[in-house]
Amino acid sequence: MRKWMMGAALAMSMAGIAVAQGTEIEAVIGSQIEAFEADDFAGAFAFASPSIQGIFRTPENFGRMVTQGYPMVWRPAEVTYLGLRQENGAYWQTVRIVDGDGAVHLLDYRMLETEDGWKINGVQLLDATGVSA
Repeated sequence: MRKWMMGAALAMSMAGIAVAQGTEIEAVIGSQIEAFEADDFAGAFAFASPSIQGIFRTPENFGRMVTQGYPMVWRPAEVTYLGLRQENGAYWQTVRIVDGDGAVHLLDYRMLETEDGWKINGVQLLDATGVSA
């Protein structure tokens, strides 16, 4: 009985950690989206991981990539956080975004925990066929 109680307490503790991580991750993604909506590319760039910052080098380059390649992130009409999962040591947050035209997009945000908190380490556009607004 004691082992079961200890196991249950550990499971509840781990669930609490997962919820806290999910909340922190959602806050980072949401803050970056808010920065994009305000055309604050320097602010949005600050939420990118060091490797992403290294690839794009400047907030302006990063902003150009987002406005041209991910306009639904730059100007979303609706943002809904779906599942958070861990795969091969990486955390992935699935986000449903409805753009200004009503089209639904599913994106997977790869998250990286750094000394400075969670950072966005890449975004993948998923197949949203059959998903409606």
